[in-house]
Amino acid sequence: MNSAIVFGFGTMIAWGFWITFGEVASNSIDPVTAAAISYVAAAVITTAYALFSDASLAVTNRGLLFATVSGIAAAVGVVSTFIGVSIGSTAVVSTIGGMYFVTATIIGVIALGDSLSITQVAGIGLVIVALVLINL
Repeated sequence: MNSAIVFGFGTMIAWGFWITFGEVASNSIDPVTAAAISYVAAAVITTAYALFSDASLAVTNRGLLFATVSGIAAAVGVVSTFIGVSIGSTAVVSTIGGMYFVTATIIGVIALGDSLSITQVAGIGLVIVALVLINL
């Protein structure tokens, strides 16, 4: 099996646990506090993995900048998610949040010069239709 597919399924399963347990935490303590604790735990595990795996620890200015901006976006996303699931349905928040790939596609096309085929546009359209149907 393609390694990207394996990691894709790992991502799907991990994010499923993350949002479900995040809802429980956000209904037990302040959602912003729950988000902070979640990301401290993630930072500790990720840092340990980076240090003890064969990952290169070399950093460029460009890599540092984009990794930092990525972390800021992740912070906004996790706080939004934890607040969202504390006041609404996990199914709704996770379904809408799972559409992040639409945002990534738009940024990729506009800012990074990625190409976008008519098939990809149709796929995004179908996902948006599915989002509406799931939340009816």
